[in-house]
Amino acid sequence: MPDPSTPILVGSHQITYRVPPEEMPTWAQMLEQAARGALEDTGVGDATCQAIDTVLVINSTIEEPFFRNMDLPKPGNPPRGLARTLGVPGARAIYTHTSGSTPQMVVNRLAEEIANGQVGLALISGAEFLNNFWKLFQAGADMSAWRVPDDPPTEYWGDEKPGCSEIELAHGMDRPSNTYAMIENAIRASRGASVADHMASIGRLMSPFTSVAAQNPNAWFQVERSAAEIATETERNRMVGSPYTKYMNSILRVDMSASLVMTSVGRARELGIPEDKWVYLRGCADANDIWNISERPDLDRSPAIAGCWSQASAMAGISADDLDFVDLYSCFPSAVEIAVREIGLAEDDPRGLTVTGGLPYFGGPGNNYAAHSIGEMMKRLRAKPGSYGLCSANGWYITKHAYGVYSTVPHEGAWSREAPNVLQEKIDAGPTVKVTDTPNGVGTIETCTAIYGRKGPMFGIVMGRLEDGSRFIANTATDEATLNALQADDAIGRTGVVAPSGEGLKNTFTFN
Repeated sequence: MPDPSTPILVGSHQITYRVPPEEMPTWAQMLEQAARGALEDTGVGDATCQAIDTVLVINSTIEEPFFRNMDLPKPGNPPRGLARTLGVPGARAIYTHTSGSTPQMVVNRLAEEIANGQVGLALISGAEFLNNFWKLFQAGADMSAWRVPDDPPTEYWGDEKPGCSEIELAHGMDRPSNTYAMIENAIRASRGASVADHMASIGRLMSPFTSVAAQNPNAWFQVERSAAEIATETERNRMVGSPYTKYMNSILRVDMSASLVMTSVGRARELGIPEDKWVYLRGCADANDIWNISERPDLDRSPAIAGCWSQASAMAGISADDLDFVDLYSCFPSAVEIAVREIGLAEDDPRGLTVTGGLPYFGGPGNNYAAHSIGEMMKRLRAKPGSYGLCSANGWYITKHAYGVYSTVPHEGAWSREAPNVLQEKIDAGPTVKVTDTPNGVGTIETCTAIYGRKGPMFGIVMGRLEDGSRFIANTATDEATLNALQADDAIGRTGVVAPSGEGLKNTFTFN
């Protein structure tokens, strides 16, 4: 019999809004609707609601740097507002900083606080609404109802550190679609594959994701696509950042909400929550890779993912072979490819690599995607008692990671996890690469990408090494020959001349 202090998940709910802009609920209403659905899912909704002592809200995309200078109706204190709406105004209110890893990270952290007796019953809620919200904003609609006047939250979880360095930002590496494309090309180079062969490989990797999305009623795109359709550049599937076509990119403009309910075994028994609702967090881990991607020795690897899986699987007492279900964070194919390699899975694993359909097809609801994957995992595990599932979450650019191993199999003994700093200190002690802000001389390309607009390629980004071993970042000329050269089989490994451009931190790379 599990220890009464053992943390469990007992409720989940997801909503995908397929309504015209004028019928779209506000963010506060989306949070409430998902929350009430998750409370109802516990089987004793009212009793569960009254027992809430902690309300945590995942922050939304409109609070991120890209939108900060726009006159948008940003909310004030979403967790406090939600707590009041649910009738628990005295509940502890927690808000989060930006990261796709956040939902899994907060589940791990709340589980620890539940096990330690600091939290009795917690509600996690998040919503992303960039699709209809943006339409309303651009149309000049009255959006006063979206504003939530309140004091700023006093308790934040997560890391507010910017996702990239100033020199990375100067060259366009703050956009995930740009940076993940560069990671993808580093993976191709490490495999020694041609561009055509690697594109075909990406198509084969992602096509099964679309098959899952096609069967998921919550998926934004319920469309099954072949490997060739995903990998082939067409008018409807334009190139975004080579080698990524549109069908390989996470889709942020969605309207979705999801909530989770967590408590302890003892509290669940007191509230009468049926045991067939219980899902145990059998193992978990959190860690960051070397923060700035330009300082990482190997652009196609992730020591943090390897460490998170090792720690979470050891805590759960299982191996990768014991998993029945897997959901790997899939903002871009490179995130999946690296995770598969570090965990020891196969890209064509017959168990599949997603339970939702993945961020390019299910939808990429900003920081809250992992709440959907955890909720979907709960459904799968409840339907197959005794099974195990893995959910992974990733923030920034293969930077922040959170892992959870779930099961309906009870946890044995007192629940405890290894302190996250143990793994983090090992990663931080690893090698890094010196990055020069003012490169001058001959440089060799390690990875690169050509960035596209709707009318074709616009500019290139190059990362490489100078003759002294230091790393540089640069943009390229915008002529057709240069941009085509960046997308050729032999682009990586070619040399050129790199020098400061005279515009701030920007550098320019010119092929020899």
